[in-house]
This record gives sequence, C-alpha cells and structure tokens, in this order.
Amino acid sequence: MRDVFLIAFIGLVVLMGLKRPFLWVLMYLYIDIVTPQKVGWGLITELQLSLMAFLAAFGGWLLLDSKKGARFTLRQGLLVALLVWCGLTTILAEFPDSAWSKWDWVWKSLVFAIFLPLTLRTKLRLEAAALIMVLSAASIIISAGIKTALSGGGYGVLVALVQDNFGLYEGSTLSTVAIAIIPLILWVAKHGTIFPRSPYTMLFGGALVFAALLVPIGTQTRTGLMCIAVLAIVLLRSVRYRFIYMGLGAFALFAALPFLPASYTERMATITEFRADQSASTRVQVWAWTFEYAKQNPMGGGFDAYRGNSFTYETRAVNDVGGTQVVETQTITEESRAYHSAYFELLGEQGWVGLGLWLWLHAAGLWQMERIQRRLKGSTDPEDKRWRSLAVALQQGQIVYLVGALFIGVGYQPFMFKLVGLQIALSVIMQRYLKHRDEAKRAALSGQSGTAPDKAFAKAPA
Repeated sequence: MRDVFLIAFIGLVVLMGLKRPFLWVLMYLYIDIVTPQKVGWGLITELQLSLMAFLAAFGGWLLLDSKKGARFTLRQGLLVALLVWCGLTTILAEFPDSAWSKWDWVWKSLVFAIFLPLTLRTKLRLEAAALIMVLSAASIIISAGIKTALSGGGYGVLVALVQDNFGLYEGSTLSTVAIAIIPLILWVAKHGTIFPRSPYTMLFGGALVFAALLVPIGTQTRTGLMCIAVLAIVLLRSVRYRFIYMGLGAFALFAALPFLPASYTERMATITEFRADQSASTRVQVWAWTFEYAKQNPMGGGFDAYRGNSFTYETRAVNDVGGTQVVETQTITEESRAYHSAYFELLGEQGWVGLGLWLWLHAAGLWQMERIQRRLKGSTDPEDKRWRSLAVALQQGQIVYLVGALFIGVGYQPFMFKLVGLQIALSVIMQRYLKHRDEAKRAALSGQSGTAPDKAFAKAPA
C-alpha cells in the first residue's frame, strides 16, 4: 500500500509537470532528500527514481521552460571547477573501486547544485524550493523527534523513518542538518506566501523546530549539541530583545536538563576531554595523519583516501579505585579510519586545490548573504524585509553547517549543496530586483514614469 501511494504521488507530479516543468525540479528535491525508494518495500525499491527525476528536471528545463533571467555565476563556476577536480582525482585515486563508488553520488550533488539556480528565476520559485526542502527534511526530522520523545533514542540506535545509515539518515549528519535548517523553517513559517502566515503555519513551524532540537538528543551526537550552541549564538544577531532571548534560552536549558537521558549527558561530558574518549582521540590522529598526507600528496588521494591511514596512540582515563584516583592508559592501533571532518575530507581527497575551491565557495556564500542584508537593512518595505530575512536564514544555516562540518565528513552533503543553490538563486534575484528598484527611483527623481520593481517581477512567469 505504501508503494502504491508513493508511486501514485510521484506519477501525479510527473503529469502536472507536463504543464509546469518546474514541478519536476521540486520532485527531484523531494526524491533526493527523502529517498522514497528506501521508504517503500516492493516495486519502488527497484526504480531509479533519483536518476529519472533528475533527467525529467533537466530535460523539462532545457526543452520546455523559459530561460529568462537565468544567469551563470562565479559560485557556479567554482562548483564546476570542483566537479572537474573531483573527476581528475577520482581517475588518479589510490583506491579506485571505492573512489568510483563515491563519485557516483558526489557528481550528481555537484551537478544539481550548478543546475538548481538556473531554474529558480523568480521569487515564487525560490520560495517553492525552500518550502519543499523544509517539508522533505521534516518527514525525517518529525519521525526522529517522535521516536526520541517516546524512547529517548541512543547513539547509533535511533532509526529515523527508515533503517539506513547513509545521507540524511546517518545520525550526525541528520543532527547537523536538522539544526542548520531551523532558520529556514522559521522563514517559511513567518514569511511564506504559498502557505501564508497564520496560527497554523506558526504552530507547525514551532513544532518542527522542537522536533529538530530533539534530533541531537535522540541521536546522542556531540556535533548536534555544538550546532545547537552555534545556532543560539548566531541568532543573537537577528533577535530584537537579546537579553530576554538569552534569559529564555538559559531557562529552557536548565528546565530541560532533568529530562535528558543519562546516556546523553554522559556522552556529552566527553567533549571536554578528548583523550578520555577513543572516538575523539581517533579523530585527532586521523586529522594529523591527513595533514601529513596532504603535504606529501598536495593533489590529494581521491575519494576514500583515508583507507590508507594507520597510526598508534594512547588514551587516558581516570578511574576511582578504592577511593583513589588512578590514571590508566591504553595503547590503541587504528587503520582505515574515516576523516570525521569535512575540511580534512576535502584536504585528504582533493588536496589543497579542492579544499581551496570548497572554502572559497562557502566564504563567497557567507559574503553574498551579508551583502544582501546590508543592502536591504533599514528598509521599511515588507518585501525587502522578507528577502533580507531569507538571506539571514541561509547565512545562519550555512554557519551552523560549517561548524558541524568540523567534526563529521559532510563535505559533499547533497542537502547543503542545495542550500548553496538557494543562496546563488537569491543573490541573482536580488541583484535584478535592486537594479529595477534603483532604476525606478532614478526615473521618479527625473520625473519619468518607471516600472516598480515588484510589478516587474510580477510579470515573470512562475
């Protein structure tokens, strides 16, 4: 029955897309995030839904959709350069079999991130893409939040929607994305026009934010806790009453402590002393090995180059033996351990060039969102406030991701590349919007009749 419903839903979107090809882009967003082929049990598991949806989205745009307003930007050029570089390092990879396996999904993420902004030509399309991303992620987040509330979860135990450990269904990745998407959830609830602001949208948005905050507790990931702390800090910049916000945050924290599972608080306590935790100690050793590897192999070793690492280190723990504190050390030998950091993942696999392109891509995004905020700051126009708020939300989400990426290997995470696509589209639309607005102001000052920017955008087809 589940397969029938999913296939019928996708089939309906396909039919609707014959009139509005852009719907196939939204369909791909949904399929790539939720992966319904993993949710079903029968026929749907045999279908190449992601590839079919991508071909439909690209073909519909190429053959049926208008290209008016589409622009190729510097950040898309950086994505193309990163794609080409990843292809080159894959050809020269030290571990070809696993490298080509990872390439199979990485290239799709990069290509779609390049393609997505070309389709988001209007404000309505941009909002629709943001809405679908939120709702698609919500299907996973809500499931994880409910299971956390009912069972308390556990590290490596919580199952979100389906039994899988890849993509958004991996605990640390889901924790990071769940917290990073909170600003976008709030923007959709407060400023959306597809579902206009109402008590119902605000209630759903608030409940979804609460579920997102439960995800790091259910997965018991230290990265998730750090992402929550970072989000709380970056929100200080955008809230009006900072002292009230900090007071409410402190109250919520202390009120929540008695309800947290003991296993969660014990695991979070290991953040302060990495030498006492084997997982954290291993990460430090992997990072040191990767840095030395990159010095000897500046072009990187291709995808999954970490398989060649091997190192020995000591862990230290303080135990209470008969009332006496005894320090015990243990020698650990590890090999083929993953990077556990997007930064070292890029460094080890793509070398200094690949890491530089990736950092440039994200730094440019932070700056673009900052420029939009500054250009629209102080405006009393509700439309200006609305899109300034989206720039703030996308910047905040990116900051949370970049901090979380310090500790998990999400350098090529498809969801975050989609967030990059939204940033690029917003930047292009705002450039056009501000240009029309400035021209209208100049025309008004010179006594000529100009076209108001909102009317100019209203003429663009959805």
